[in-house]
Amino acid sequence: MPETTGPAGQATQPETPAPTNVRAARRAVASGTFGTAMEWFDFAVYGTLSATLFPSLFFPSFDENTAVLASFATFGAGMLARPLGGIVFGVLGDRIGRRNVLMFTLVLMGMASVLIGLLPTYAALGILAPTLLVTLRFLQGFALGGEASGAQILVVEHAPDDRRGMMGGILAIGSPLAQTMASVVLAGLAAGLSEEAFASWGWRVPFLMGVLLLVVGMFIRRRIEESSAFRESQQRAEVSAVPQERALAVLRRRPGTVVKLVLSWAASAGLFWICVTYAVNYMTKELGYANSVTFSLLVMANLISVPAAICGGRLSDRVGRKKVFVLGLTMQGIAAGTMFPVMDSMNFPASVAVVALALCGIQITAGTQAAFFSEALPTSMRYTGSALGMTFAGLIFGAPMPFVAAWIFQNTTNGVLALSGIGVGLVVVSVIATLLLPERFKRPLHDDL
Repeated sequence: MPETTGPAGQATQPETPAPTNVRAARRAVASGTFGTAMEWFDFAVYGTLSATLFPSLFFPSFDENTAVLASFATFGAGMLARPLGGIVFGVLGDRIGRRNVLMFTLVLMGMASVLIGLLPTYAALGILAPTLLVTLRFLQGFALGGEASGAQILVVEHAPDDRRGMMGGILAIGSPLAQTMASVVLAGLAAGLSEEAFASWGWRVPFLMGVLLLVVGMFIRRRIEESSAFRESQQRAEVSAVPQERALAVLRRRPGTVVKLVLSWAASAGLFWICVTYAVNYMTKELGYANSVTFSLLVMANLISVPAAICGGRLSDRVGRKKVFVLGLTMQGIAAGTMFPVMDSMNFPASVAVVALALCGIQITAGTQAAFFSEALPTSMRYTGSALGMTFAGLIFGAPMPFVAAWIFQNTTNGVLALSGIGVGLVVVSVIATLLLPERFKRPLHDDL
């Protein structure tokens, strides 16, 4: 087996596999899934409200269309912060431990959520209100940038070689569970309160729930252990690089891999935010559905998609990551080409089905992604490289998508065709990038690349 190389270029002993601790692996999956669900819950609530209520609460001085665009722009601020969080927390995770970093990201996300729930609106603070909203949104994205990849790396490094996909798939259900929980809470509040009460204080409830979720999440996360891979790295003192060097190292040594990771995740990142943000806005503002109806659609679609993540991860352990990833992307392509025409038919069951198809395709790729991305990179740069792949895909292809979709429908004569074409085009790009990535699902993670 070839030697590995330390940060100063010295030859070191090759990595050796450590015995798998099944109990530690299960704890890592449980804590990672709950923490990820909590953080995505806050993100999902914000995304949904940015499409429905925030334009009038925080941007009332604009006309309706401009207010929607401004609200989606604040949503994008969180995505803009994710690459920075991925780099900073990725390097910290390599230096002080995955567990310690994940505790901090949980606290930061919880605090930002609670402060959004307490934030006065434009009517009370004027321009300061949307300014503070953008700041807190940025902190949410910064925390999530470190959380998403950190939880994945911890789980994959704990998992047995033949179950990395399945355990990554279990972790991936945190996102649809969070979407479901967010939609249930918002649908219940919208249905049970008057429009005035919901706009006054009802929307704050899910953000303030972050206090309870934070306490439970910290209790669970304190019980997890560091991975054996991290402990071995500490002993060899191979992770002494500063954040800038660590980030530049992965880009210098594996630039092609990072680009392929970004592009392979482009379709999933873009289509996800079309489904959970702009599609909600489109159904309420353009088609006239009540908020409670569109929230209910997301609940049903997300519940249908939950098993897809586990199935995708488990299947990838058997037939390989690429085949399953392409399967999920194919489902996304079908949904991207038909979603808005189906919605325009005003057939609610069909609308649920097409959104569920998109989310199932996304969850199949998400269930495979943790292991797929981890296996594409050597241990010394796994956290940072995986974080760059995910967060830059979100920044480039995910964050602008609600804004782009809103602009297209406001300024073109055939927005349905244009947005469908963009979605299908992203799928084609992601399929090509996926096929160019290495397939290493049968190799131990400690093998050098």
